[in-house]
Amino acid sequence: MAFKSKIKWVALFVLTLSLGSLTVHLSLTKFSSMNLVQYSAKGALSHDFQYIGSPVGRNKRLWGAVRSLESLQPYANPRNGYPVPGKTSNGFIYAKIFGGFEKIRSSICDLVTISRLLNATLVIPEIQESTRSKGISYKFKSFSYLYDEEQFIASLKNDVNIIKSLPEYFKSARRRSEFPTFKPKSSASPNYYVKEILPSLKKAKVVGLIIMDGGCLQPILPPILSEFQRLRCRVAFHALQFRPEIQILGLRMVERLRAWGQPFLAYHPGLVRDTLAYHGCAELFQDVHTELIQYRREQMIKQGIVNDELSVESHIRRENGSCPLMPEEVGLLLRAMGYPSNTIIYVAGSQTFGGQRLLIPLRAMFANVVDRTSLCSKTELSDLVGPEPPLPPDVFKMPNPKSEEQLKEEWNRAGPRPRPLPPPPDRPVYQHEKEGWYAWITENDKEPNPSPMDLRMQAHRLLWDALDYIVSVEADAFFPGFHSDGSRWPDFSGLVIGQRLYERASSRTYRPDRKKIAELFNVIRDDMYHPKRNWILSAREHLNRSLSEEGLIRQSLLSKPASFLSHPIPECSCRISSVEITKPIKGKDGRILFGGELECPKWMQSARAEKARTNETEPAEDENDVPEQLEPDVISSLTSLIDHDEEWDPND
Repeated sequence: MAFKSKIKWVALFVLTLSLGSLTVHLSLTKFSSMNLVQYSAKGALSHDFQYIGSPVGRNKRLWGAVRSLESLQPYANPRNGYPVPGKTSNGFIYAKIFGGFEKIRSSICDLVTISRLLNATLVIPEIQESTRSKGISYKFKSFSYLYDEEQFIASLKNDVNIIKSLPEYFKSARRRSEFPTFKPKSSASPNYYVKEILPSLKKAKVVGLIIMDGGCLQPILPPILSEFQRLRCRVAFHALQFRPEIQILGLRMVERLRAWGQPFLAYHPGLVRDTLAYHGCAELFQDVHTELIQYRREQMIKQGIVNDELSVESHIRRENGSCPLMPEEVGLLLRAMGYPSNTIIYVAGSQTFGGQRLLIPLRAMFANVVDRTSLCSKTELSDLVGPEPPLPPDVFKMPNPKSEEQLKEEWNRAGPRPRPLPPPPDRPVYQHEKEGWYAWITENDKEPNPSPMDLRMQAHRLLWDALDYIVSVEADAFFPGFHSDGSRWPDFSGLVIGQRLYERASSRTYRPDRKKIAELFNVIRDDMYHPKRNWILSAREHLNRSLSEEGLIRQSLLSKPASFLSHPIPECSCRISSVEITKPIKGKDGRILFGGELECPKWMQSARAEKARTNETEPAEDENDVPEQLEPDVISSLTSLIDHDEEWDPND
């Protein structure tokens, strides 16, 4: 009895201590909760950027202009002997343009050039991705969904006669398909149009063009046709303005990025399914994405677009520079350059094949990675799209069960007995597996036709690309993940690089050699997050060279044969006379790769001198500028990314 009473007293004592401890903890919680601050994304960014709203000194080694290119100025005005188009022409040209944002932009520039070449009146082209049949808003037509029609016509009034639609007496004949139609290739020469299309134009007075390759005129023209190259520049960089709603929202996004008082870098991954399939980069992805790329590559082989085997070694293609730089690799390169972890990075691209999973390593290295969804509200994006008619709901339906008669018929057709055991029942297909855009691959061997919602989303992507284009052109620095890929198609990064080169040649635009980058990463492939000092210096040296003349020469060799707009110099630029004239550098075919620009007019040089005097009064370089000599903090910042968790795998 005495033993049991002692146990009761001990239990009572422990219970009393527990109640006292609980009371103390509750009291502490009550008083400490009064000082808690609710977390907000703006507050977190404010912690990173302490000078919000006021510009601070920037690191010129990371954000400064390329001084060797400051003498290049945009100059696409016609030179001597450029007549204004007359009131009479040889006929009308109407066109249908297929493809995405970059193909549309390049094709329109070629169409205007061809109309000038043939002395024809151009009808506003029809963009097939944004027609009414795609379910877009009733407020827009195909061209006005993306671009400003009035600005387009007014800007080119001294170059080409442009009308919004065919005259009424030609519309009915077009509906009856009475006019000749041509499908020119992107490599079509001026002689093709003069000899093949001009006679039909003069005879029928109307011809139609169907453009599917992202262009209809060869990118490089003879020197005697330099005026047509400058016309391309005037179309792309002056006449093709987005409609006001897109312009306003795009510039508003730039203002929001600059409101933090820090420069920002734009990055376009370039992960597009068609491009990846063309080059055979399927093995760089996993699971369903590999199958989707291979399926698209098989279709390209059947269509004659790809003249190669279906299965190729993707890792060999990557070493040749034919595959894109993955976001993880881009992040490591930016850290090697010395960009701090709080750098603002804007990710452009309406669609990144592989999903947000591929951006996880980049977001782990740079905390301030944003995109259009981070800068714009849903209301702003929906207002940009406009009121759209409702689409029929895509109701999920389970496959119909087989009837008893069907089961008996299958049993009778199964063959003679004895028969093997029947296979196990199929796993049920759940609803979430049918809602994804790639769900067809789990059941069918053939990709279904796009649904009405898919067609509408394709039109929306034109708007998202337009917003990303504005931000990328205005960015303090631009880094392409995939450009000059050799596919003979214009690419988004190439167009951005070309416009930045035209408007501000000295802007910080990286043009990395993916083959060289692949060689660098092969050295540290087993330990990418612990690079040695020599590797960082080599990567930094290569990227710095890509900013200057060496990068421009390589860009001229690889990118210009596919798209003139990606490298519009020397035709659309001039050079300040006060600077030493660079001797022209020519390629094996005699084409000028760099240099050879004419001297700028006097009015441009006086404006340049005034701007130079203004810049002399600006504050000096930031005292916190990172020196050229590598500091140990750069290596430690790279290695600390995964030291906090040894089990973390950036590929997960």
